Amino acid sequence: MSHQPAAACSPIPARAGIGLRFQHHQAVIEDKPQVAWLEVHTENYMGCGAPLRDLDVIRREYPISLHGVGLSLGSVERLDLGHLACVRRVAERVEPALVSEHLSWSRILVENPSTYLRFRHSTIAEWEFLAAVAARTGCGILCDVNNIYVSAANHGWHASDYLTALPSSAVGEIHLAGHSIRELDGGRVLRIDDHGSRVIPEVWQLYSEALSLFGPVPTLIEWDTDVPPLDTLLDEAARAEALLRGAPESVARADAA
Repeated sequence: MSHQPAAACSPIPARAGIGLRFQHHQAVIEDKPQVAWLEVHTENYMGCGAPLRDLDVIRREYPISLHGVGLSLGSVERLDLGHLACVRRVAERVEPALVSEHLSWSRILVENPSTYLRFRHSTIAEWEFLAAVAARTGCGILCDVNNIYVSAANHGWHASDYLTALPSSAVGEIHLAGHSIRELDGGRVLRIDDHGSRVIPEVWQLYSEALSLFGPVPTLIEWDTDVPPLDTLLDEAARAEALLRGAPESVARADAA
């Protein structure tokens, strides 16, 4: 049975976008920067007030992706139906082009996490689990390249192996961000996914590998702490855009055949 690639189904263009934060609302409304699309955190718009009214204006000019962080899909507890209802209300008002959530319905992407510990009795690799979730549920994958790099560095994985294990037809979006480094006792180093700096060269290289595997995929620049001026985000997006333009359009998607 044929399976259309997730990126091809998405109304978000296969170009670079940025995460929209409150401090940039007015600049986006007034200046209308040249960026292909915007992503917002769903939970930030569950109330009323100025942020939601701003988003009503902004969404007339840009495709919007809703990215949730509160459904806790990997929890052993049941899904929080109250929270899900709030997500639905925001989605009905904003009419997003995509909905994503950290590891359920049409056009939802599930994002791989960044991790700092492993369960001793785990019987399956994270990338195998993520691929199985996509295969069994039909959801798409939001491939966070920075998260893969962080987790691989923390656990001794090979980041490239993680990428090649993902079903390319399921990858509908890519995230890029910066991270910090913490030195631990005994000379150990822990990488922390804090989204507070520019993308490092090693993650840009891994992103190039991802594009060679998945083709041009909508790509988001995330920046959540120590948020810089809007121009800095646009500069990072421009670098991603340049790599997207050079990505092969006809990537072989054997799992889509």
